[in-house]
Amino acid sequence: MKRRNFLRNASAGLVGMGGSMAVAARLEGALRAETPSTSPQSQTERFQKPRNLAKEPFKRLVILGESTVEGGPWLPNPEHDRYADVLVRLINDIQEKPLEYHNKGISNNSISPRSPSYGQSAKPSAIERYKTDVSDLKPDLFILAYGLNDMRGGMAIKDFREDMATIIRDVKKACNPVTVLTTVYYMTGYGSWPPISKGSIALTLQYNECIRSLAAEFDCILADVWGAEGGADWLIHYDGVHANRVGNRVIAHRIFEALAQHTSGLSNWSFAQVANNDWAHMTIKARAKAGDPFMKTW
Repeated sequence: MKRRNFLRNASAGLVGMGGSMAVAARLEGALRAETPSTSPQSQTERFQKPRNLAKEPFKRLVILGESTVEGGPWLPNPEHDRYADVLVRLINDIQEKPLEYHNKGISNNSISPRSPSYGQSAKPSAIERYKTDVSDLKPDLFILAYGLNDMRGGMAIKDFREDMATIIRDVKKACNPVTVLTTVYYMTGYGSWPPISKGSIALTLQYNECIRSLAAEFDCILADVWGAEGGADWLIHYDGVHANRVGNRVIAHRIFEALAQHTSGLSNWSFAQVANNDWAHMTIKARAKAGDPFMKTW
């Protein structure tokens, strides 16, 4: 399905739901944004520098999530191919010192006992375990990846938002890590696994609007993994739920992209490695001579 048609069809479905006009409007805006403005001035006026949320490299990562975080038999080598591990390799490749990494994914997990999928889910839920699995570890980087199973179970978005907000608020109070929220992943088998078969593209979009609003409210980084997957069915395993090996890499790179845009500490070693080479010296002098000197702005 082409991206434009995918967005348009999703938007039409939302309009039919009556209560989702705001999400439909956002999707229509996304369609309009695909056509670049002919006015350079209007583009410049919309340009905004990202906030810098971490000026130092990360030391400890905790990721809390469901089966796609934990990994499983849908991947050839789960502890190598799951996106959390791909992300850690990306970070460790550009930091001088490697991360301490804690994967706290549990397959078939729910956000809380209020989720309709909780009854048949693996326990404990996120809200029952975040204090020991996250806060007690005191990470400086925290990734919270929930919503897929709760959406598929038909959890009320109001309840989901309250539970996510509780986790974010309490973890920030305990150790104040840079916090990344992922949107709900794309999937194809919405009706394949009853009773967790109440999900849809339309409901996923509503959940993702909720997660965006939480990121804005709590000053979190939003990693739009749904947008990265782009509705590409070939990124999803036969089971219709989990990203395949390629999809996991797409997810990891979107999170890395979001982190790199908002944390200058990831670039510290890259600058240090080349600070004294001939090219750096030559270009710094050339820029100064041109009246456009290099300035550290972060």
